[in-house]
Amino acid sequence: MTGPLDGLDEHQLEAARALRGPVCVLAGAGTGKTRVITRRIAHGVDTGAYSPQRVMAVTFTAKAAGEMRGRLRALGVSGVSARTFHAAALAQVNFFWPTLAGDQAPSIIDNKVRMLAHAADGVGLAPDTATLRDVAASIEWRKVTLRSIEQYAADRPDGVGRLSVDQVVALQRAYEKLKDERRQMDFEDVLLTCAGMIEAEPRVAAAVREQYRHFTVDEYQDVSPLQNRVLELWLGDRRDLCVVGDASQTVYSFTGADARYLLDFERTHTDARVVRLERNYRSTAPVLAVANDLMRGRQGALELVAARADETPVPTVRAFDDDEDEAAAVARSIRDLLASGVDPHDVAVLYRSHAQSAALLSALSGVGIAASVLG
Repeated sequence: MTGPLDGLDEHQLEAARALRGPVCVLAGAGTGKTRVITRRIAHGVDTGAYSPQRVMAVTFTAKAAGEMRGRLRALGVSGVSARTFHAAALAQVNFFWPTLAGDQAPSIIDNKVRMLAHAADGVGLAPDTATLRDVAASIEWRKVTLRSIEQYAADRPDGVGRLSVDQVVALQRAYEKLKDERRQMDFEDVLLTCAGMIEAEPRVAAAVREQYRHFTVDEYQDVSPLQNRVLELWLGDRRDLCVVGDASQTVYSFTGADARYLLDFERTHTDARVVRLERNYRSTAPVLAVANDLMRGRQGALELVAARADETPVPTVRAFDDDEDEAAAVARSIRDLLASGVDPHDVAVLYRSHAQSAALLSALSGVGIAASVLG
């Protein structure tokens, strides 16, 4: 029978054996991050260092949490709480609210934009849907960065779209009032409420900290001030925290995520053990050489090394002013490939966000190339 540490390289093994926190695993793309997280937890359970019911593994998407649970089950580990921040916080709010307030917790808003539209009617505003979406994003940013409405107004004095900052403030206040009247919460309120319960109620803090003793946080570079505050409250004065991330892979900074929590981990946890995973199992050496060059000089950048020996052509990197220029250049390149005899079925375009597909399809159509979108 194989054990949870079998098949790990020396750096992965170092991380998996570091069972007591604080631990910081700096894991580059393709270095086996999820493998290390799940093997570390399984090793902790296998050795008796962890009780699975006392372990919380936090990640950023329900899909990633599901994958983590599946991998742990495959390793023979059940009972670990692998959830998103919001799912873990919501479970705690729903559990403790009846005891604290004597009734059921407020329901979750299913459409923030729709509620903002009703709130706008109440204060004599008629913003279009795009502006309402931007105001919704501004509310999310305000809450996850732990700002009051007054602080938001000072930090974002230009307003949103055609709405002045005073109008945005009025709309945000109306939204909060309407939400309270309807006994509803948005997703950010879930985290704020969870934090408030733990801060204000010693019995809640004691119960949460008794339930969960060991914490692992995936994609720590994308944690927000609000999420990090909840994490600190879950931990209390304990040290069994393992964070995993890569500052070069920060995705959600525009929504309030702050990679400084990862970058400053050694400073805020002076006794932290830091493990670097830089052996990439996904890409070839030429691809990694280009990636390393692009990221070199950025704070926290890792130097990835290929585990694969096979050689491939060196990628070409080009920069453009906007999506339209980029799409036009891609279309011209494909047109030239087809003109040289390349089979159209051998050509594919990969993009980061589905929002880019419209510009690409338009540019391809403009040079007479038919294309289909998959996925």
